[in-house]
Amino acid sequence: MNNPLQKGNKLYSILYWKCPNCQEGDLFIQKSPYVFLKSLDMPKECPNCKQDYEIEPGFYLGSLWTSYPIVAVLVIAITAYFYLYMELGLLPFFILLSTVMFILQPLIMRFGRSMWINIFVKYNSKK
Repeated sequence: MNNPLQKGNKLYSILYWKCPNCQEGDLFIQKSPYVFLKSLDMPKECPNCKQDYEIEPGFYLGSLWTSYPIVAVLVIAITAYFYLYMELGLLPFFILLSTVMFILQPLIMRFGRSMWINIFVKYNSKK
């Protein structure tokens, strides 16, 4: 069985923020998603295979469709844990939920973009 976390799988490219075409080049200029003013900066193309990352103007607006399910799953899981398991009141629950989602937002946005480009660009093992 093929390991989903090794090169050649879409999951590898998505989780490690790699070029979907060659899975070598980085999708983002900054390694850390917490360089807030530059967390979503991407090169125009892959430094390794020259895959165009700016497929069309406004291309990454579509990543809202891929990041929304991530947010929904996280909010449901966090709600179940903080509100039901820890039995927090409504105000502390909303403060904790807002804080956790604020902290995770740069990661969510990067994963949304990574998933979105992987939908449209296929892996090319022939190099």
